Amino acid sequence: MPTVKVDDLDIYYETHGEGPPLLLVAGLASDSQSWQPVLDTLAADFKVIVFDNRGVGRTTPQEATTSITRMADDCVGLAQQLGIEKFHLLGHSMGGFIALETAIRFPDRVDKLIVAAAAATDSARNHYLFADWAADRNAGMDPARWFCNFFYWIFTAGFFDDSKSVQAALRFALDYPYPQSPAAFDQQVRAMADFDCREMLCSVHAKTLVLAGGEDLLFPPGVCRELARAIPRAEFSQIEQAAHSIFIEKPKDFTAAVLGFLGQG
Repeated sequence: MPTVKVDDLDIYYETHGEGPPLLLVAGLASDSQSWQPVLDTLAADFKVIVFDNRGVGRTTPQEATTSITRMADDCVGLAQQLGIEKFHLLGHSMGGFIALETAIRFPDRVDKLIVAAAAATDSARNHYLFADWAADRNAGMDPARWFCNFFYWIFTAGFFDDSKSVQAALRFALDYPYPQSPAAFDQQVRAMADFDCREMLCSVHAKTLVLAGGEDLLFPPGVCRELARAIPRAEFSQIEQAAHSIFIEKPKDFTAAVLGFLGQG
C-alpha cells in the first residue's frame, strides 16, 4: 500500500498515467476512490495523483488534527515527497477549499487550478446542515438512513429515478472497507466552517477554471460564478443536469471541461 510520511500523517496515494502531473483533491467524507468515474479518462493525458485527505480512507491516523490549512500543506508535502515541483490542481467541494488555499499560499507550486462545486467560504445554511450531519453520525443514526440523507443533497432528482443506481451507491457506501470515523468527519466539518479566503482571492495567480453543477444545492451556480469573478485569471463553466457530485453524475462532461481547460495555452 503506497504511503508517504508528511508531517503527522502517513498519506495513502495512488498515481495513474503519464504526463504533466495533475493532483486531485476530494471533498468532505470522500477519499481517493471517489475519483473512479473520471480517473481513466484523465490518466490518458496526465500523471494523475489521487490521495486520501487527513481524516479519511487509508491515511492515518484518521483523528489527526484537521484544518484546510493543514490539508493544503499535505498536498504540497505529498507532491514534494513524490519529487513533483509544480502540478495542476483540481479540488472538489471541500477539496476546492483546499485547492484555493494551496494556490494562495504556494503560488509557485500550482500550474493551473480547477475548483469544482465550491466557493471561497461556506454558507451559513451549509454550516448548519453539515453540523447536523456530524451530530447525526455521533448520535449513532442508522448508516443506511444517514447516507440516504446525504445523497438527497449531492445528487439530482433524476438520479433517484434509477433505483438500481441508488441501491448501488448505497451499497458501496455501506460496504466500503475504509470508513470514516464520526470523529474524523466532525473534524472535516469544523475545518470547512472555519475556512474563508474571500479577502485573498486576488492573490490567486494561477489560471483558474471554476466548475458548477447546474442543480447543485450546496454550492449553487451563482455562488461558483461569484468565485470566478473574484479570481483574476478565472473562467466559469456550468454542467447541466448535475448536482453537487458533478463528476459522478456527468463524468464525460466533467472530463471534457477539465481536459479542454488544461489543454489551453
